[in-house]
Amino acid sequence: MGIKVAKFGGSSLSDAEQFKKVKEILLSDPDRRYAVPSAPGRRFDDDDKITDLLYRCYKLAHTGQSYSECFSQVVERFCGIVNDLELDLDLLPELHETESEIARQDNADYAASRGEYFCGMILAKYLGWDFIDAAEVVRFDRQGVFAPEWTNEQLGETLREHEHAVIPGFYGSMPSGQVKTFSRGGSDITGALVARAVNAVLYENWTDVSGFLMADPHIIDKPRFIDALTYRELRELSYMGATVLHEDAIFPVRKAGIPTNIRNTNNPDHPGTMISVEPSPGSEDRTITGIAGHKNFTLISIDKAMMNSELGFGRRVLSVLEDLGISFEHLPTGIDTMCVVIADKELERHKQEIIDRIQVLCQPDSIEFNSGIALIATVGRGMVNKRGTASRLFRALAVADINVRMIDQGSSELNIIVGVDGKDFERAVSAIYYEFV
Repeated sequence: MGIKVAKFGGSSLSDAEQFKKVKEILLSDPDRRYAVPSAPGRRFDDDDKITDLLYRCYKLAHTGQSYSECFSQVVERFCGIVNDLELDLDLLPELHETESEIARQDNADYAASRGEYFCGMILAKYLGWDFIDAAEVVRFDRQGVFAPEWTNEQLGETLREHEHAVIPGFYGSMPSGQVKTFSRGGSDITGALVARAVNAVLYENWTDVSGFLMADPHIIDKPRFIDALTYRELRELSYMGATVLHEDAIFPVRKAGIPTNIRNTNNPDHPGTMISVEPSPGSEDRTITGIAGHKNFTLISIDKAMMNSELGFGRRVLSVLEDLGISFEHLPTGIDTMCVVIADKELERHKQEIIDRIQVLCQPDSIEFNSGIALIATVGRGMVNKRGTASRLFRALAVADINVRMIDQGSSELNIIVGVDGKDFERAVSAIYYEFV
């Protein structure tokens, strides 16, 4: 078929039993030639992730406190996995060197990366595959900015020399050799980079869920499973709170046109969710793909008579937010009204300053702040071809006696976003879901 790249999350590699599942998955398909591991995650609810322990070690070391007890938990976890798998692999010398190096580093990136590094070494030994240190193939420039094309070239050249290999996720290096990490969730980025570099036919992202659901299972009892969606739909859903996978993390495979398959390490027979550039056959028969949302937004309504004829009004409003370093979420407007939706956390300490600056620059008739707003996105390519979708959505909300505070629909008709009072969030999601499903 072609090369497949498999990335495994921390829950998939939390202990030796999970390593055994991963090995069985990788060796069951000869096309799976490259694996990208995260650091071991939690084994139970009150457990620590390895990455969290390593960050804690760095913090203790650089505040003049002893971190030996904390690091001993890291040693115990890794050595325990090696012993349980009965591997001929002695990690202790390098673990002790790492413990000393943490105190010498001037940032936390080196410490944080060691979870993936040691996990990768164990997995490579267990599989009998080659180990490639991500610091040798994932590149950042001198300013610490990720260098995608340099990385793609280096990864491609290196991986062509290895039939099978394990490449740790989450980190790379700068020209000086200093380790540099991506943001949290960076192992997803590494997996996508490897898939692009080898021109894979499929990028598999293995985690502890079988893919995307049409709605939050904490709100909807047993929501329907999404078997396929496009990268554009993923972008909308992940932006609005669907947390299985963030679209930004897999931009390299989207750019290369490589499909992504979300799979469950604990249920490997489930086909998972397939994400592709173009919709799969039959997917346009459904009206909506999924529903996602967030609470805690503020709706700023700015009114001024004849606003539409006042050149530069919108630019001046947005310049206030830009100068204060505040991002806005949505911008629904009317003839004499401009609304800006902002996350509550962005408004902290700035509310009065925003009012004062807009008053000076725009001289509006009124400014009104409505906090406690929840945003809900109903997403689906099928909405483009189905008449009456919007009327069904708003009728469902009306029947549920839910007041809509804001409406925003892009010209692509890929989604409809509504703002409701935060107290109505769960009821609104339920009303929309049961209208269409």
